[in-house]
Amino acid sequence: MVIAKTFENALKERRSFYAIGKEPVINDTEIQAIIADAVKYTPSAFNSQSSRVIVLFGAQHDTLWDMTKETLRPLVPADKFAATEEKINGFKNGSGTVLYFEDQDTVTTLQKAYPLYKDNFPIWSLESSGMLQSNVWMMLEAAGFGANLQHYNPLIDEKVREKWNVPAGWKLLAEMPFGKPLGKPDEKTFLPVEDRIRIYK
Repeated sequence: MVIAKTFENALKERRSFYAIGKEPVINDTEIQAIIADAVKYTPSAFNSQSSRVIVLFGAQHDTLWDMTKETLRPLVPADKFAATEEKINGFKNGSGTVLYFEDQDTVTTLQKAYPLYKDNFPIWSLESSGMLQSNVWMMLEAAGFGANLQHYNPLIDEKVREKWNVPAGWKLLAEMPFGKPLGKPDEKTFLPVEDRIRIYK
C-alpha cells in the first residue's frame, strides 16, 4: 500500500474534512488493513483490548447517515432542519464510516478482577478508544483521505444495534466518516506551546 504522507506530516496536517467524496483513494481491502492494524496495535490498560470497530462501506455507509438524518428530523426545529440535512448529507457523501465502540463486558470483567482499580477501568477504556480514533485518523490521513469525527450517540445507538447486529455489551462512542478530500479544511489556531508544556532538567 502506498502511504502518501509520513506519520509526522499526517499528524501536522490532520484536520476535520467535511467536504469528502466517494471517489476511491485506495481500495477497501487496504482500508480494512489500516483499521485492523490500528485496532491490533493501539495500547490498552491491562492489555484489555476493549475497543471494537464496525466499518461501513457503500450502501451500508449511506444507510447509517440516512438513519441518522431521520432520527434527527423530529428533534430539530423544521426551520433549522435544512442545515442539519446538509451537514448529514456531507458525511454521506464520503466513501465509508468507522464506528467506534467499547466492550463494556470487558470493562466489567476487569472491574471485578481488580476491584482496587474498578473506578479507573471506564476511564482507561475511553483513553484507549481515544488513542484508537486518533491512530485510525492519522493512518487515513497518511493514505490520502479526509475524515472527521462525529458523536450522534446515544441518539442512534438502538438503530445501529438493530441494523448491524451489534452485541449488547458494545457501547457506541463515535462515528468517523471518511472519503476523498474535496476541499481544504479550516485553518487551525494553536495556543503557545510553551504555555502547555513544562520541562524540568
